[in-house]
Amino acid sequence: MLLLIDDSYYGKAWHGPNLRGSLRNITLEEAAWRPHKGRHNIWELTIHAAYWKYTVRRRIIGEKRGSFPIKGSNWFVRPELKSEIAWRTDISILDEMHQTMRDAVASLSPSDIWKTPAGSKINNATIITGIAQHDVYHAGQIQLLKKLQR
Repeated sequence: MLLLIDDSYYGKAWHGPNLRGSLRNITLEEAAWRPHKGRHNIWELTIHAAYWKYTVRRRIIGEKRGSFPIKGSNWFVRPELKSEIAWRTDISILDEMHQTMRDAVASLSPSDIWKTPAGSKINNATIITGIAQHDVYHAGQIQLLKKLQR
């Protein structure tokens, strides 16, 4: 499971850039650019991915809501403040959420992988596989947004 989530986030992948790799060298302007009014930008995809890593960690270890560094859930309007510091801070949040999620996955016993957490309809293995797929999906969207603006 760790190999799966690491490869989709920062490992070498056969299909192209992973999520973290898709963000490499993104400028502030590229991160904030929208293809159309009401559409998500790279920055919003970044913090959305961070939020779902937080959610996965919370679900698999039974943690209560409320510890995500930004108020709200799922989609966050970005930029609130268009600055290099704000952009880099949100990338740091993504890195931190990946690491804490990774630590939670690493703490699971082999039998815990197949357990269904309280309040969930799917087991931990499916949740963990899903977050890896989520990373790859949004990495593809980021790659597309980069191509559209260049």
